[in-house]
Amino acid sequence: MTSFLRTFFGRAVALPALALASSGLLASVSARADETFTAAQRQEIVSIVRQALKTDPSILADAITTLRAQSEATKQADALKVVRENHAKLAGSSTDVVLGNPHGTQTIVEFYDPRCPYCRKVLPDLDRLVAEEPGLKLIEKVIPVLGAGSQLEAQALLAAALQGGYMKLQHALMNDSETPSVARIRTLAGSAGLDADRLERDMKSADVASAMRENLALAQKIGVDGTPTFVIDEKMIIPGAAGLDDLKNALKAAATGR
Repeated sequence: MTSFLRTFFGRAVALPALALASSGLLASVSARADETFTAAQRQEIVSIVRQALKTDPSILADAITTLRAQSEATKQADALKVVRENHAKLAGSSTDVVLGNPHGTQTIVEFYDPRCPYCRKVLPDLDRLVAEEPGLKLIEKVIPVLGAGSQLEAQALLAAALQGGYMKLQHALMNDSETPSVARIRTLAGSAGLDADRLERDMKSADVASAMRENLALAQKIGVDGTPTFVIDEKMIIPGAAGLDDLKNALKAAATGR
């Protein structure tokens, strides 16, 4: 009977009432039973389900887990549809920073915030990934989502790219523990060999402002709700601090279609 119930719930799991716990589940079972059974049979089924939930609460937990998995799969499918519809913007605009092989056979797009601790954590792994995957094109889209400090550092990174110093300033900023400020950014830029005066001017430029707006708008369209978020070959989306092995496995899966 437990096996039957798990199968039954698996088929009914998409019903929104399931998320309301056992009372919602019983309502779902009753509604589904209306399609096939007599009133007496429906009452017996609901009674069996109620007793099963008392003796084996894991049935409900399994059903909710399945619902969440289905919801996540639907969310990812919708996001990938938006990704494909926005191929040109995702593939790299003139203001995006492209690392690795600009003509690579595989692409990773990273949405990140320079102040995000998880983005900082994966930075060394991304450096290794680019070094170890000669066919990889890594497109970096900086999105300031963590407040004024993020906004300032995002401006600085995009401005640094205009003078070919993106990676130098990126590593300086993302390994720095000081509070963000224009003065601090100027100091780090100068130490990295950049023109600090030009950097400060470019931080206020229309091109930098436009690039940030475009990145934020694209992230919102796709449904990015945390940083970092990786888009692999426009075939899968990985939220969170994916490490080197995770990203390599994702590239393999995208290449083989598995």
